[in-house]
Amino acid sequence: MPHTPEPAVTAESPTPAPATRRHPAIRVLAVGGAGLQALEAMTRDPLEGVAFAAIHTDARAVAQCPLPEKILLGANLTRGLGTGGDPDLARAAAEVESTLLRELTATADLVIVVAGLGGGTGSGAAPVLARIARESGALVLALVALPFDFEGRRRQQQAQAALRQLKTSADAVLCLPNQKVARLLDENTSLLDTFRFTNDVLAAGLRGLWRLITRDGLINVDFADLCRVVRGRQAESCFATAEASGDNRARDVLDRLLASPFLDDGRLLATAQTLLVSLVGGPDLTLKDVSTAMEHLHRHCEQAQVVLGAAVDPAFAGRLEITLVATRKSDPDPNPNPTTEFNPPVSTFPTEPPDTPRAQPDPHPPSRYVAPPPQLSPEQAESILARQNAAHGRRRRKRAASRQQLLPLEVVSKGRFAKSEPTTHRGEDLDTPTYIRRGVPLN
Repeated sequence: MPHTPEPAVTAESPTPAPATRRHPAIRVLAVGGAGLQALEAMTRDPLEGVAFAAIHTDARAVAQCPLPEKILLGANLTRGLGTGGDPDLARAAAEVESTLLRELTATADLVIVVAGLGGGTGSGAAPVLARIARESGALVLALVALPFDFEGRRRQQQAQAALRQLKTSADAVLCLPNQKVARLLDENTSLLDTFRFTNDVLAAGLRGLWRLITRDGLINVDFADLCRVVRGRQAESCFATAEASGDNRARDVLDRLLASPFLDDGRLLATAQTLLVSLVGGPDLTLKDVSTAMEHLHRHCEQAQVVLGAAVDPAFAGRLEITLVATRKSDPDPNPNPTTEFNPPVSTFPTEPPDTPRAQPDPHPPSRYVAPPPQLSPEQAESILARQNAAHGRRRRKRAASRQQLLPLEVVSKGRFAKSEPTTHRGEDLDTPTYIRRGVPLN
């Protein structure tokens, strides 16, 4: 069989393009009033490859949002006037617009739901949105803020209920308690600056996540590593980012990281199971900087599996930034199947050794004979009888001296019956209680 030569490759022949790494498609969805306020801080600095969208039940808030992509939930249910703090109404409004929400998340690889829990729209619509995004195949992270203590017990309870629902809907929940953020501020800080600071913390967290999964590094950490750490955990995860500069930047950045309200002053790292760490520095990043930071970090999470990434960015000359995402260990139920065990009462009396012989019962029962009373002389019997009669007489005189009397109570007017004639029968006034008319003593 003759050999057929292969066609020669000419200049006109198409050559396969080299494979390029595709960055994940990230979509940030701000839900509710607090979510839209945080969105303003997040869009202040452009993030390449990140698409933003605003979702609310308030038509006026949606109209004022400058983003081109926005959705008004449940216009027929709320008429664009919001939910009035009712999460159930917001949940129903989100279910009505499930088709639009599914189209919004269909092409996203990572969906970040930003919301404030405790109100109506954020608490009710955020879990629905997270569930729809997961059904579309995206990795879903919820970046939420919890209310301040002064916002009331009702908002606290609604926030905790929404947080439990988010844990079952999203892959991971990154939670920011506003009350812990307030501890970082002076008590004289204005309320406007306090909420602005909270929004800046959320925006910094988003930028840290964006840098972690989009920047190529010397030790690379990519979107697949993030998926491996948080996908399917359905629990509250730890997340924080911090930055420092100067000669002592490795220690300073870790101190700032552990002071983050996301980590509860570093205490949450002790329960971390897996830790994803990304370090970004300038061309002057040294091995000592990396080893010093990681050595101090390992002291707070000795049992955690650490996935490390390091990148060099010329814009970070003289600076060091650390971003970490940690999944926490689940608290197992110490008694998953509680059963009531019967524990017989333990006797408090001393027990005899088993070899001790027991005393045999006496075959003859004890005698029931009672001795007769002693014989009294006539003088002794007469004296005893006189004393008994004297005692009975004193009791009778005491009883005769006690008479029933009216209690010194305030006389109440008979009202319209004051001028009525008393009810008499056989000369007795029946309006007077019977025990008084008949002189019956009460015990």
